[in-house]
Amino acid sequence: MKYIVNNSNDAPFNSALESYAFLELTDIDEIFILWINTPTIYIGKYQNAIEEINMEFVKENNIKVVRRLSGGGAVYHDLNNLNYTIISAKKDENSFDFKTFSKPIIETLAKLGIKAEFTGRNDIVIDGRKICGNAQAYAKGRMMHHGCLLFDVDLTVLEKALKVSKDKIESKGVKSVRSRVANIVDFLEEKIDIIKFKNLLLEYMIENNSDMQEYVLSDKEIEKINLIKKDKFDNWDWTYGKSPNYTIHRSNRYPAGKIEIYADVSESIIKNIKIYGDFFAFKDIEEVENILKNVKYDYNSIYTVLENININDYFSRMNIDEVTKAIVE
Repeated sequence: MKYIVNNSNDAPFNSALESYAFLELTDIDEIFILWINTPTIYIGKYQNAIEEINMEFVKENNIKVVRRLSGGGAVYHDLNNLNYTIISAKKDENSFDFKTFSKPIIETLAKLGIKAEFTGRNDIVIDGRKICGNAQAYAKGRMMHHGCLLFDVDLTVLEKALKVSKDKIESKGVKSVRSRVANIVDFLEEKIDIIKFKNLLLEYMIENNSDMQEYVLSDKEIEKINLIKKDKFDNWDWTYGKSPNYTIHRSNRYPAGKIEIYADVSESIIKNIKIYGDFFAFKDIEEVENILKNVKYDYNSIYTVLENININDYFSRMNIDEVTKAIVE
């Protein structure tokens, strides 16, 4: 395993670095990165950015908005949020293994006297309150797992910056964002700062991976990363995309995530469709959007088309009936 020391707090650069390590450093089987962002909303690959953020608040408070490579939901970062990335040459496409990749966090917290546990589809909690959300992406036979650790984040800003949909709050059985999240620092008997916590997590990884060595990026690689930043992660089109023209809008939430569709349907035929959500996917959802074009907008027609693909490649832990109903019923 290699680790990359990253002292940048620039969210688009950090996302570009992560992307470079994931998609370009393919000769390295495992890579570990820790990173901290200035105030940023980090949205999932398939989410509708405008629907997920309080745009007025974000602009007034100079909060960056960045779209990541993985699925899942939107999260808020600031300088007291620690993000970690584990990239692995994982060839099994059958499931997203969140629990295994969460082990370093849980065991590092245990050393600090905190009992944390993995729960649900992708959360780490302490006393039932979420302190870490995780997401994953798959490409080129590699898995990228990353998570955001709420260490001492300003939760009042988090609550104002994100527009959490009513269906998500109801599915969690709580009344607000604040009531279901917590900061790690609140559970520490002996207070430490985020840099100390960051160092402890890196120490854990070095101690438990005997072959772990630092990978130092060259000046040429930094140039490539800055180009990725400019072309993608600091690019309006990638972050916000184009608002679809639609005649039908539907939204459904399942245990495995939310599916939201905007469809342009004319004379009962799908002319165009855009699929959003906080689900996880191995393959690009645009492939599903393309096969649904010119299909009759009814349950049987859509179900028949979706039978021709492996539905879990695009909607992890969902079945064809759930996806079809999200689109048409």
